[in-house]
Amino acid sequence: MRKLLASLLLIAITACSSRGGAQSTGAPGHGRLTLAVEPNPIEATKVSGDTYQFPFTVIIREVGGSAVTITDVRADVLALGGLRISSATYDAAELVRRGFSTQLPANGELRYSFSERKNVSDDRLFTSVSADLTVNGTDNTGVPTSARTTVTVTR
Repeated sequence: MRKLLASLLLIAITACSSRGGAQSTGAPGHGRLTLAVEPNPIEATKVSGDTYQFPFTVIIREVGGSAVTITDVRADVLALGGLRISSATYDAAELVRRGFSTQLPANGELRYSFSERKNVSDDRLFTSVSADLTVNGTDNTGVPTSARTTVTVTR
C-alpha cells in the first residue's frame, strides 16, 4: 500500500491546483510564485490491468516582478482526513536532471509536463487521496518565496 501511495506521490509532484485554494508567500516588491495544474483533477487513464497513465502539466508563474530560482518541489500525499501517508522532495538538481528549468524570469512561467504510468491495485484510492504540492524558490535578491496548492485524481 505504501509503495502504491509513493507512486501516486510521483504522479502528484507537480500536480497542483486549488481545491482548498492556492497559497503564495513572498515579501512585497520581491519574487512571488503562483501554482496551477492542468487538468485538475488529473484524469487517470487505464492502460492495462492495474496500470494507469496520469498526464498533467504543472504551471509555475512569477507574479512579483523579480526573477526566481526554483530550489525545490515537495509533494505530500494525504489520505482521507488529511493524514500524510507519503512525501517526497525534488531539489533543483533533480528537476534539472528531469529536463526542467529552474530559472523563472520576472513575470514569466515554467511548465513541467508529466505523463507518468503507475500501478494502482485498489481503485478506491482515486476517491480518497490528494496531494499538497509546494514549490520553493529564491528571488534575484535572495528573498525566499513559495507557493502551495492541492490536486486530486479521478478516473
